[in-house]
Amino acid sequence: MEYVDLSQKTLYICAGSVLFNPTFWNIVARAEYRSHVLTKLAGGNAKLGCYGLAVTIFSLGILRDFLYEKALRDQPTLAALDTPVVKAVAAAVFAAGNVLVLTSMWALGVTGTYLGDYFGILMESRVTGFPFNVTDNPMYHGSTLSFLGTALWFAKPAGIVLTVVVLAMYTVALRFEEPFTAEIYAKRDRERAAKAK
Repeated sequence: MEYVDLSQKTLYICAGSVLFNPTFWNIVARAEYRSHVLTKLAGGNAKLGCYGLAVTIFSLGILRDFLYEKALRDQPTLAALDTPVVKAVAAAVFAAGNVLVLTSMWALGVTGTYLGDYFGILMESRVTGFPFNVTDNPMYHGSTLSFLGTALWFAKPAGIVLTVVVLAMYTVALRFEEPFTAEIYAKRDRERAAKAK
């Protein structure tokens, strides 16, 4: 492809990181839910285990972002995207993405953001205020917008391709996460109802 240099290894390394991260945290979180492996490693402290997973997920995200930036540097620039109008759109898209990510983290807290429900650390009720009244998955949608904003800012078509990979991976991850998380809360509600009888 003229505007995407497929010979660059950094493109594939970044794509691998994009694919790895949600796969990793879903596998580890389910292992925690079924066998409490991280809680056991944390000396029986579920909250400490969740914080350990949070640090790991956050660190993997920083690495992924570094690899994305490196991949973009190695890719051709498209002059048609390298305009003040596109830069303004890019800045708005990036800002919107970060608002979604940061406000959802604020609303959920550390354990709500980083899969605390798999550790048995459940929220009392579903968060419905901003940004969850805009989208059910502000972390994933915000992250995708941040990738897109960065790709547009640097006028890199390869970044748009990688953004599509990010969106596809998050869409797949949600198909596994949403029903599993819903069942965790449904189980809690069934147990509460049984105790109330």
